[in-house]
Amino acid sequence: MCDTMVARPPVTKNGTLIFAKNSDREANEAQYLFHAPAQTHAPGSELACTYISIPQAERTNAVLLSRPYWMWGAEMGVNEHGVLIGNEAVFSKLKPQKEPALIGMDLLRLGVERAASAEEAVEVITSLLAQYGQGGNCGHNGHFEYHNAFLIADAGGTAFVLETVGRDFVLERAGDVRTISNAYTVGTEYERASDGLIPQARAKGWAGEKAPFDFAEAYGDRLRSRFATGYERGCRTRDLLGPKAPHIEVRHVMGVLRDHGPRAARQRHWQPDGLLGGSVCAHASFGPVRKFGQTTSSWITEIRNGRMLHWVTGTSAPDTGIFKPVFFGPGCEGIGLPDFGPVPGGRYEEAALWWRHEKLHRAVLENYGPRLAAYAGERDRLEESFMTEVAGALERGADEGALEVLTGRHWRRAEEAEKAWLKAALAVPVNARQMPPPSHFYRFHWKRLNRLAHMPEIS
Repeated sequence: MCDTMVARPPVTKNGTLIFAKNSDREANEAQYLFHAPAQTHAPGSELACTYISIPQAERTNAVLLSRPYWMWGAEMGVNEHGVLIGNEAVFSKLKPQKEPALIGMDLLRLGVERAASAEEAVEVITSLLAQYGQGGNCGHNGHFEYHNAFLIADAGGTAFVLETVGRDFVLERAGDVRTISNAYTVGTEYERASDGLIPQARAKGWAGEKAPFDFAEAYGDRLRSRFATGYERGCRTRDLLGPKAPHIEVRHVMGVLRDHGPRAARQRHWQPDGLLGGSVCAHASFGPVRKFGQTTSSWITEIRNGRMLHWVTGTSAPDTGIFKPVFFGPGCEGIGLPDFGPVPGGRYEEAALWWRHEKLHRAVLENYGPRLAAYAGERDRLEESFMTEVAGALERGADEGALEVLTGRHWRRAEEAEKAWLKAALAVPVNARQMPPPSHFYRFHWKRLNRLAHMPEIS
């Protein structure tokens, strides 16, 4: 599943807005960074989304997105105005629509393409939702339909939680720290709701006539939400971020996106095995929930005084990888994306960064603790050096050319480092005496995933 979070300027160390998300999808569902420039479109032109076509807007914003390779929409994104959106699958007593319509990822991309503020993004998404509905298969292999929740923020520090069910919605203005996961969270304190939301709940007997209307209580499928560990992970992200206020920094958020929960922190021999996950940093395993429990992309955006800086993995599993800088937004219009090879697909391709990292990620999973320990300290030091160098460049007022050179150098250094880390990880044997091996079911599951992806033997 996924986790999205925002920390607003009152609680961040440098008065920045910090927005972040782990996108959790299927293990072989590669994801990539995508940039589209601002564009004007001919009157009457059509836009082909993932499943349906809708009228195109006259103008669309420049956007930076993280996209599963097979869909038009995106899991997270930002536009030239500093509007940021992440979405979550949420589960309602009302069955999701199977017939093709706009999927949540389409609505997210349409929001950043067409809005200049968080308020406008809310209006874009809710108006399209009312007109076209949400529905269709969101699974990579197999079927998975769901409703959507969105965390929407902008460079001015405004943030909203928009939770939807069918064509209806409820809107909450977010506080200084707000996180969402795979469960409805808006209760009685909401800013507004769609006209049909409350009457429908009362007609179905999900809400009384006199008591204050509680959206999450009325519409939430508590069993599926618990099974998806949405409540557990939502509490965990809030618990990790809250004590850092008013000094929340990007490095804290990196730690949250790499978190495996309190059980992992207590257990010396913890490994990402088992039927249920419940950790912010997810690794696929056997079972219906863990099928969609692989973190396939991680993203952090920091906005200060209109300047946007993005820290992304461009790969799966932030615990096994490294965050790297990307510049996009005002003052950085001329900076292109780093070279991460071709757009990845559903099978291994050596030229694609996402799949090259999978060799390291999947090697670590064979003996998680010892193999990660073989290079984690070096990773942290390299990541810290990236942050220090970027901060220094911004303080010196570096121009676009210098920032592009710096970004390219960091991505190349990260690539060379991952090659060395793979060797270091493989030098640690898979030794049951040193650490109990993963279960037979877990190993069988990953062997099957590797076979489907045509992964090469890692040695």
